[in-house]
Amino acid sequence: MTKDQKNEVIELLKGKFSQYSNFYVTDTESLTVEQVGKLRRACFNKRVEMKVAKNTLIKKALESLDSGKYAGVYDSLHKVTALMFSENPKDPALIISSFRKASNGEKPVLKAAFINGDVYTGDKNLKVLTQIKTKNELIGEVIGLLQSPAKRVLAALLHHHEKQAVATGSTPAAEAETKSAAVVNAKVEEEAKPEVKEVIPEVKEEAKPADDAEAKPADDAEAKPAAE
Repeated sequence: MTKDQKNEVIELLKGKFSQYSNFYVTDTESLTVEQVGKLRRACFNKRVEMKVAKNTLIKKALESLDSGKYAGVYDSLHKVTALMFSENPKDPALIISSFRKASNGEKPVLKAAFINGDVYTGDKNLKVLTQIKTKNELIGEVIGLLQSPAKRVLAALLHHHEKQAVATGSTPAAEAETKSAAVVNAKVEEEAKPEVKEVIPEVKEEAKPADDAEAKPADDAEAKPAAE
C-alpha cells in the first residue's frame, strides 16, 4: 500500500469516527471468506457499517482527531480488526451475538466498544452491550416517569368526582340526560303555546250633536195676544 493509499484510508476512517458516536472494535481472525460475507450482510441489514483496516492506520486516524478521547481504544488494536459503526449503540452487539449463535462459534470477538464517549473493553462486556438503552429508549422512560404523577392525580380526581356523583345519586351520564330532557321539554312547551294575536278594539265614533241641525224654538215662536 502506497503512502497516498494509506492517507486515503486514514481520511476515510476519520470521517467515519467523526460521523458516528458509537463504534465497535472486533477480531474477525480465523473467519472464512464466506463467514465474513455473512457478517457484512448482517451488518448491512441493521444499517451498521463494517470496515476492515490495519491497526496502525486506525490508530493514526483516532490520534489525529482526539488522542485523549480515544486513548482507551488503543490497546485493543491488535490482530485482525473489523470496525462496526452504528447510530444505535447496541445493534453491533446484537449482530455479534446472533452471528455466534448461528455459527456455533466464538467469533467475532469483541475487543472494545466506544459508546457515546465511554469505552467498554473485552469480550466480557458483550452481554451488557446487548442490553444497553438507546437514546430514544431513555427519553421514553424519562417521559414515562414524568407523566406518571400527572396520571395518578387525574385518576384520583376522576375517582373523587365519581364518588361524589354516587353520593348525590347522580352520575355524569344522568346529569347529561337530565339536561337534555330539560332542553327538549322547554322546546316542546315553547312550540305548544298558542299564538296570541293583538286584538285592536274597534273604536265607535260617538254621535255628536249636530251643529244647529235642528232649529231652536224662536223666542217669539208663539204669537202673544195683542194688548187691549
